[in-house]
Amino acid sequence: MRAEIWPVTEDFAAEVGDVDLSQPLAQDDVAAIRAAFDRYAVLVFPGQKLSTGQHLDFARLFGPLETTIATHRANDRLRVVPEIADVSNLNPRSEIWGKESRQRMFQLGNRLWHSDSTFKHTPAYASLLYARSIPPVGGHTEFADMRAAYDALPEGTKRRIDGLVCEHSIFTSRAKLGFTDFSAEERAAMPPVPQVMVRMIPQTGRKCLYLASHAGRVMGLPDDEGRALIEEMMAHATQRQFVYTHRWREDDLVIWDNRQTLHRGTPFDDLRWKRDVQRATVEDVANSCAQAGVKVPMQAAV
Repeated sequence: MRAEIWPVTEDFAAEVGDVDLSQPLAQDDVAAIRAAFDRYAVLVFPGQKLSTGQHLDFARLFGPLETTIATHRANDRLRVVPEIADVSNLNPRSEIWGKESRQRMFQLGNRLWHSDSTFKHTPAYASLLYARSIPPVGGHTEFADMRAAYDALPEGTKRRIDGLVCEHSIFTSRAKLGFTDFSAEERAAMPPVPQVMVRMIPQTGRKCLYLASHAGRVMGLPDDEGRALIEEMMAHATQRQFVYTHRWREDDLVIWDNRQTLHRGTPFDDLRWKRDVQRATVEDVANSCAQAGVKVPMQAAV
């Protein structure tokens, strides 16, 4: 039976049925899933029973995998394999973390709107999040369509932002929550990187905003002006008309295109309920500036 694609909206988010990701996929199914991914940017695969290896095998159909940034953070022990980003609320013993857990403080940054790994020189292309256990209430994931958000901008704004470059840092997003407990070694391991503010997706030819809570300044602009522009674009892009909210079910796998979307987790009682969700992340082909042929401007004078 062929994979069936059921759109949530005409152009954003779709569910995929009649496919078992624990088994090797026929080439026709792979092609249909890739085409749907390019069109809808978010795909939901319900009812999947996957081992970690099967989760990673499906992710590799989209490209090479990242390793978790926890390998760069001091004192972090991994609960899962390095190719999985553990975005659960569990410690290495699979117990719910404590209120003052350093891991908890770091992971709360996932409740801010972001695109995965824009703080890396080569950012993420696709993320595949698999739900092994979920809380009974809360803990949804919201996705914003950055293509529709770009299309809705006034023409003058589009001209203003095309070609601009933002500086992204994991420490920028965490500082927004008041979490700055990082060593010099951790900061040196993940220095700020440039990313364009507007991307063109080669598979579709569509332009989209490319932002995240990791973006702290616009290179070539005074800091206050750059921050105000980032905040303006983020507020525009995350308006309700651009957002799909996914309410998780156990054994859902959701894949999204980080080039074309923002996402965030919504709150839940993370000191009471287990939420074991694990992410495989596929690297993009290069830095967004290199792909766009945009030269990185000199640092703006403060």
